[in-house]
Amino acid sequence: MKKIAFLLAITFAFISCNSDDDVTTTPEDTTVDFTFSQNWAGDAIENSDYETTSYTNANGESLKLSKLVYLISDITFTAADGTVYDAGDYNLIDARNGTNVNFTPGIEIPEGDYIVSFTFGFDDEDNDLDGGYLDLNSSDGSWAVPGPLGGGYHYMRMEGAYNNNIGINVNYQYHTVRANRHSSFPPGPDTLEELRDTSFVVNLGAITIGSNTNIEVKMNVDEWFKNPNQWDLNTWYTILMPDFEAQKDMSENGTAGAFSLGTVTQ
Repeated sequence: MKKIAFLLAITFAFISCNSDDDVTTTPEDTTVDFTFSQNWAGDAIENSDYETTSYTNANGESLKLSKLVYLISDITFTAADGTVYDAGDYNLIDARNGTNVNFTPGIEIPEGDYIVSFTFGFDDEDNDLDGGYLDLNSSDGSWAVPGPLGGGYHYMRMEGAYNNNIGINVNYQYHTVRANRHSSFPPGPDTLEELRDTSFVVNLGAITIGSNTNIEVKMNVDEWFKNPNQWDLNTWYTILMPDFEAQKDMSENGTAGAFSLGTVTQ
């Protein structure tokens, strides 16, 4: 009897071990946190730097920042098997005031390895929902773009003052929107000839997503004035929204390296 009981115990233990080996662990679903930081050529831009710290751009102009507000949308996670996770939401970041510098997209994804990307501004599909974002319509003195300029929404508003080529302190407005071409200037209700999507996708590369992942996205403000188009504030310092060529050049500068992956914490 004792021998039978002993054999039964061994058999049960063997079955139990095999069962444990055959169990497939399903990855847990999790949210992902993002932190947006700003720097000038690697030097962090803090709240106290606005209107006090002078920066020198690639063209040699000394400038200060008074405002830096920008929109990102469609944070996307692409898995190795091609599955795409996109919450379809957006985030308006006011860098000076520290508003929305921390953001969690409204989506849960399985833990694992992903290519992570986002859109700077709104692409045409989202931008054509003109007036459809009530929070953006009421924020920051209206984030909406006037109808004669093609409607939709700003991508970024960067403002401040610079010393021009004759030593006078002049305000600048570096505003990025969808490029719009007009038959005359100033543009009017019936002068719009062409709209071009100048938003762009930022690819942060491969990132492992765990249960408490925080991804830092860095904006190097210096790059907006630098590459591939060296920016001359004496020529392009205001009324840039209806300037088709200026909007194209700003988009190229942003695409070339304004954003990069910072620290990833788990």
